[in-house]
Amino acid sequence: MARPRNRPRANRRPTGATPPTSAGSSRKWVWILVSVVAGTGIFAIALSSGSQSPSDSVTVRDPVVVAQGAEIYAANCAVCHGVDLQGTDTGPPFLNVIYASNHHADEAFQRAVLGGVVAHHWNYGTMAPVDGLDRDDVALIVEFVRSEQEAAGIIRDPSHP
Repeated sequence: MARPRNRPRANRRPTGATPPTSAGSSRKWVWILVSVVAGTGIFAIALSSGSQSPSDSVTVRDPVVVAQGAEIYAANCAVCHGVDLQGTDTGPPFLNVIYASNHHADEAFQRAVLGGVVAHHWNYGTMAPVDGLDRDDVALIVEFVRSEQEAAGIIRDPSHP
């Protein structure tokens, strides 16, 4: 049986009209996107909340690497910074919270050794670059210094967030 032509069909569009956009469909995708972003953020917070940040915790260090760093430190740094890292009349102590990793990052040691540094915490004068050392040598020195700091309980400088 044929449908009468004068009877309107439900959801019938006039000829040439553009299809309506579905506000409900757009909102659905916005909610999906918001849910994914929020879920990712919550997941990241959950993962980090149970652990300390690297600057707050002691790192497990390779004793061979630390020993290599101690040798290089003794040959190049101890004369000014002390064999016990307590400093001398010509260089500041590394066993001080000022040199904790959240105040003087490892890169600060790299820059000081390789490029020199102007005194900025104490009045010891300008430190000249240390000849004969490269980035790998400085990384070993830093491993030694950080291990000694951790042994002394110097994990972070409380004045730096």
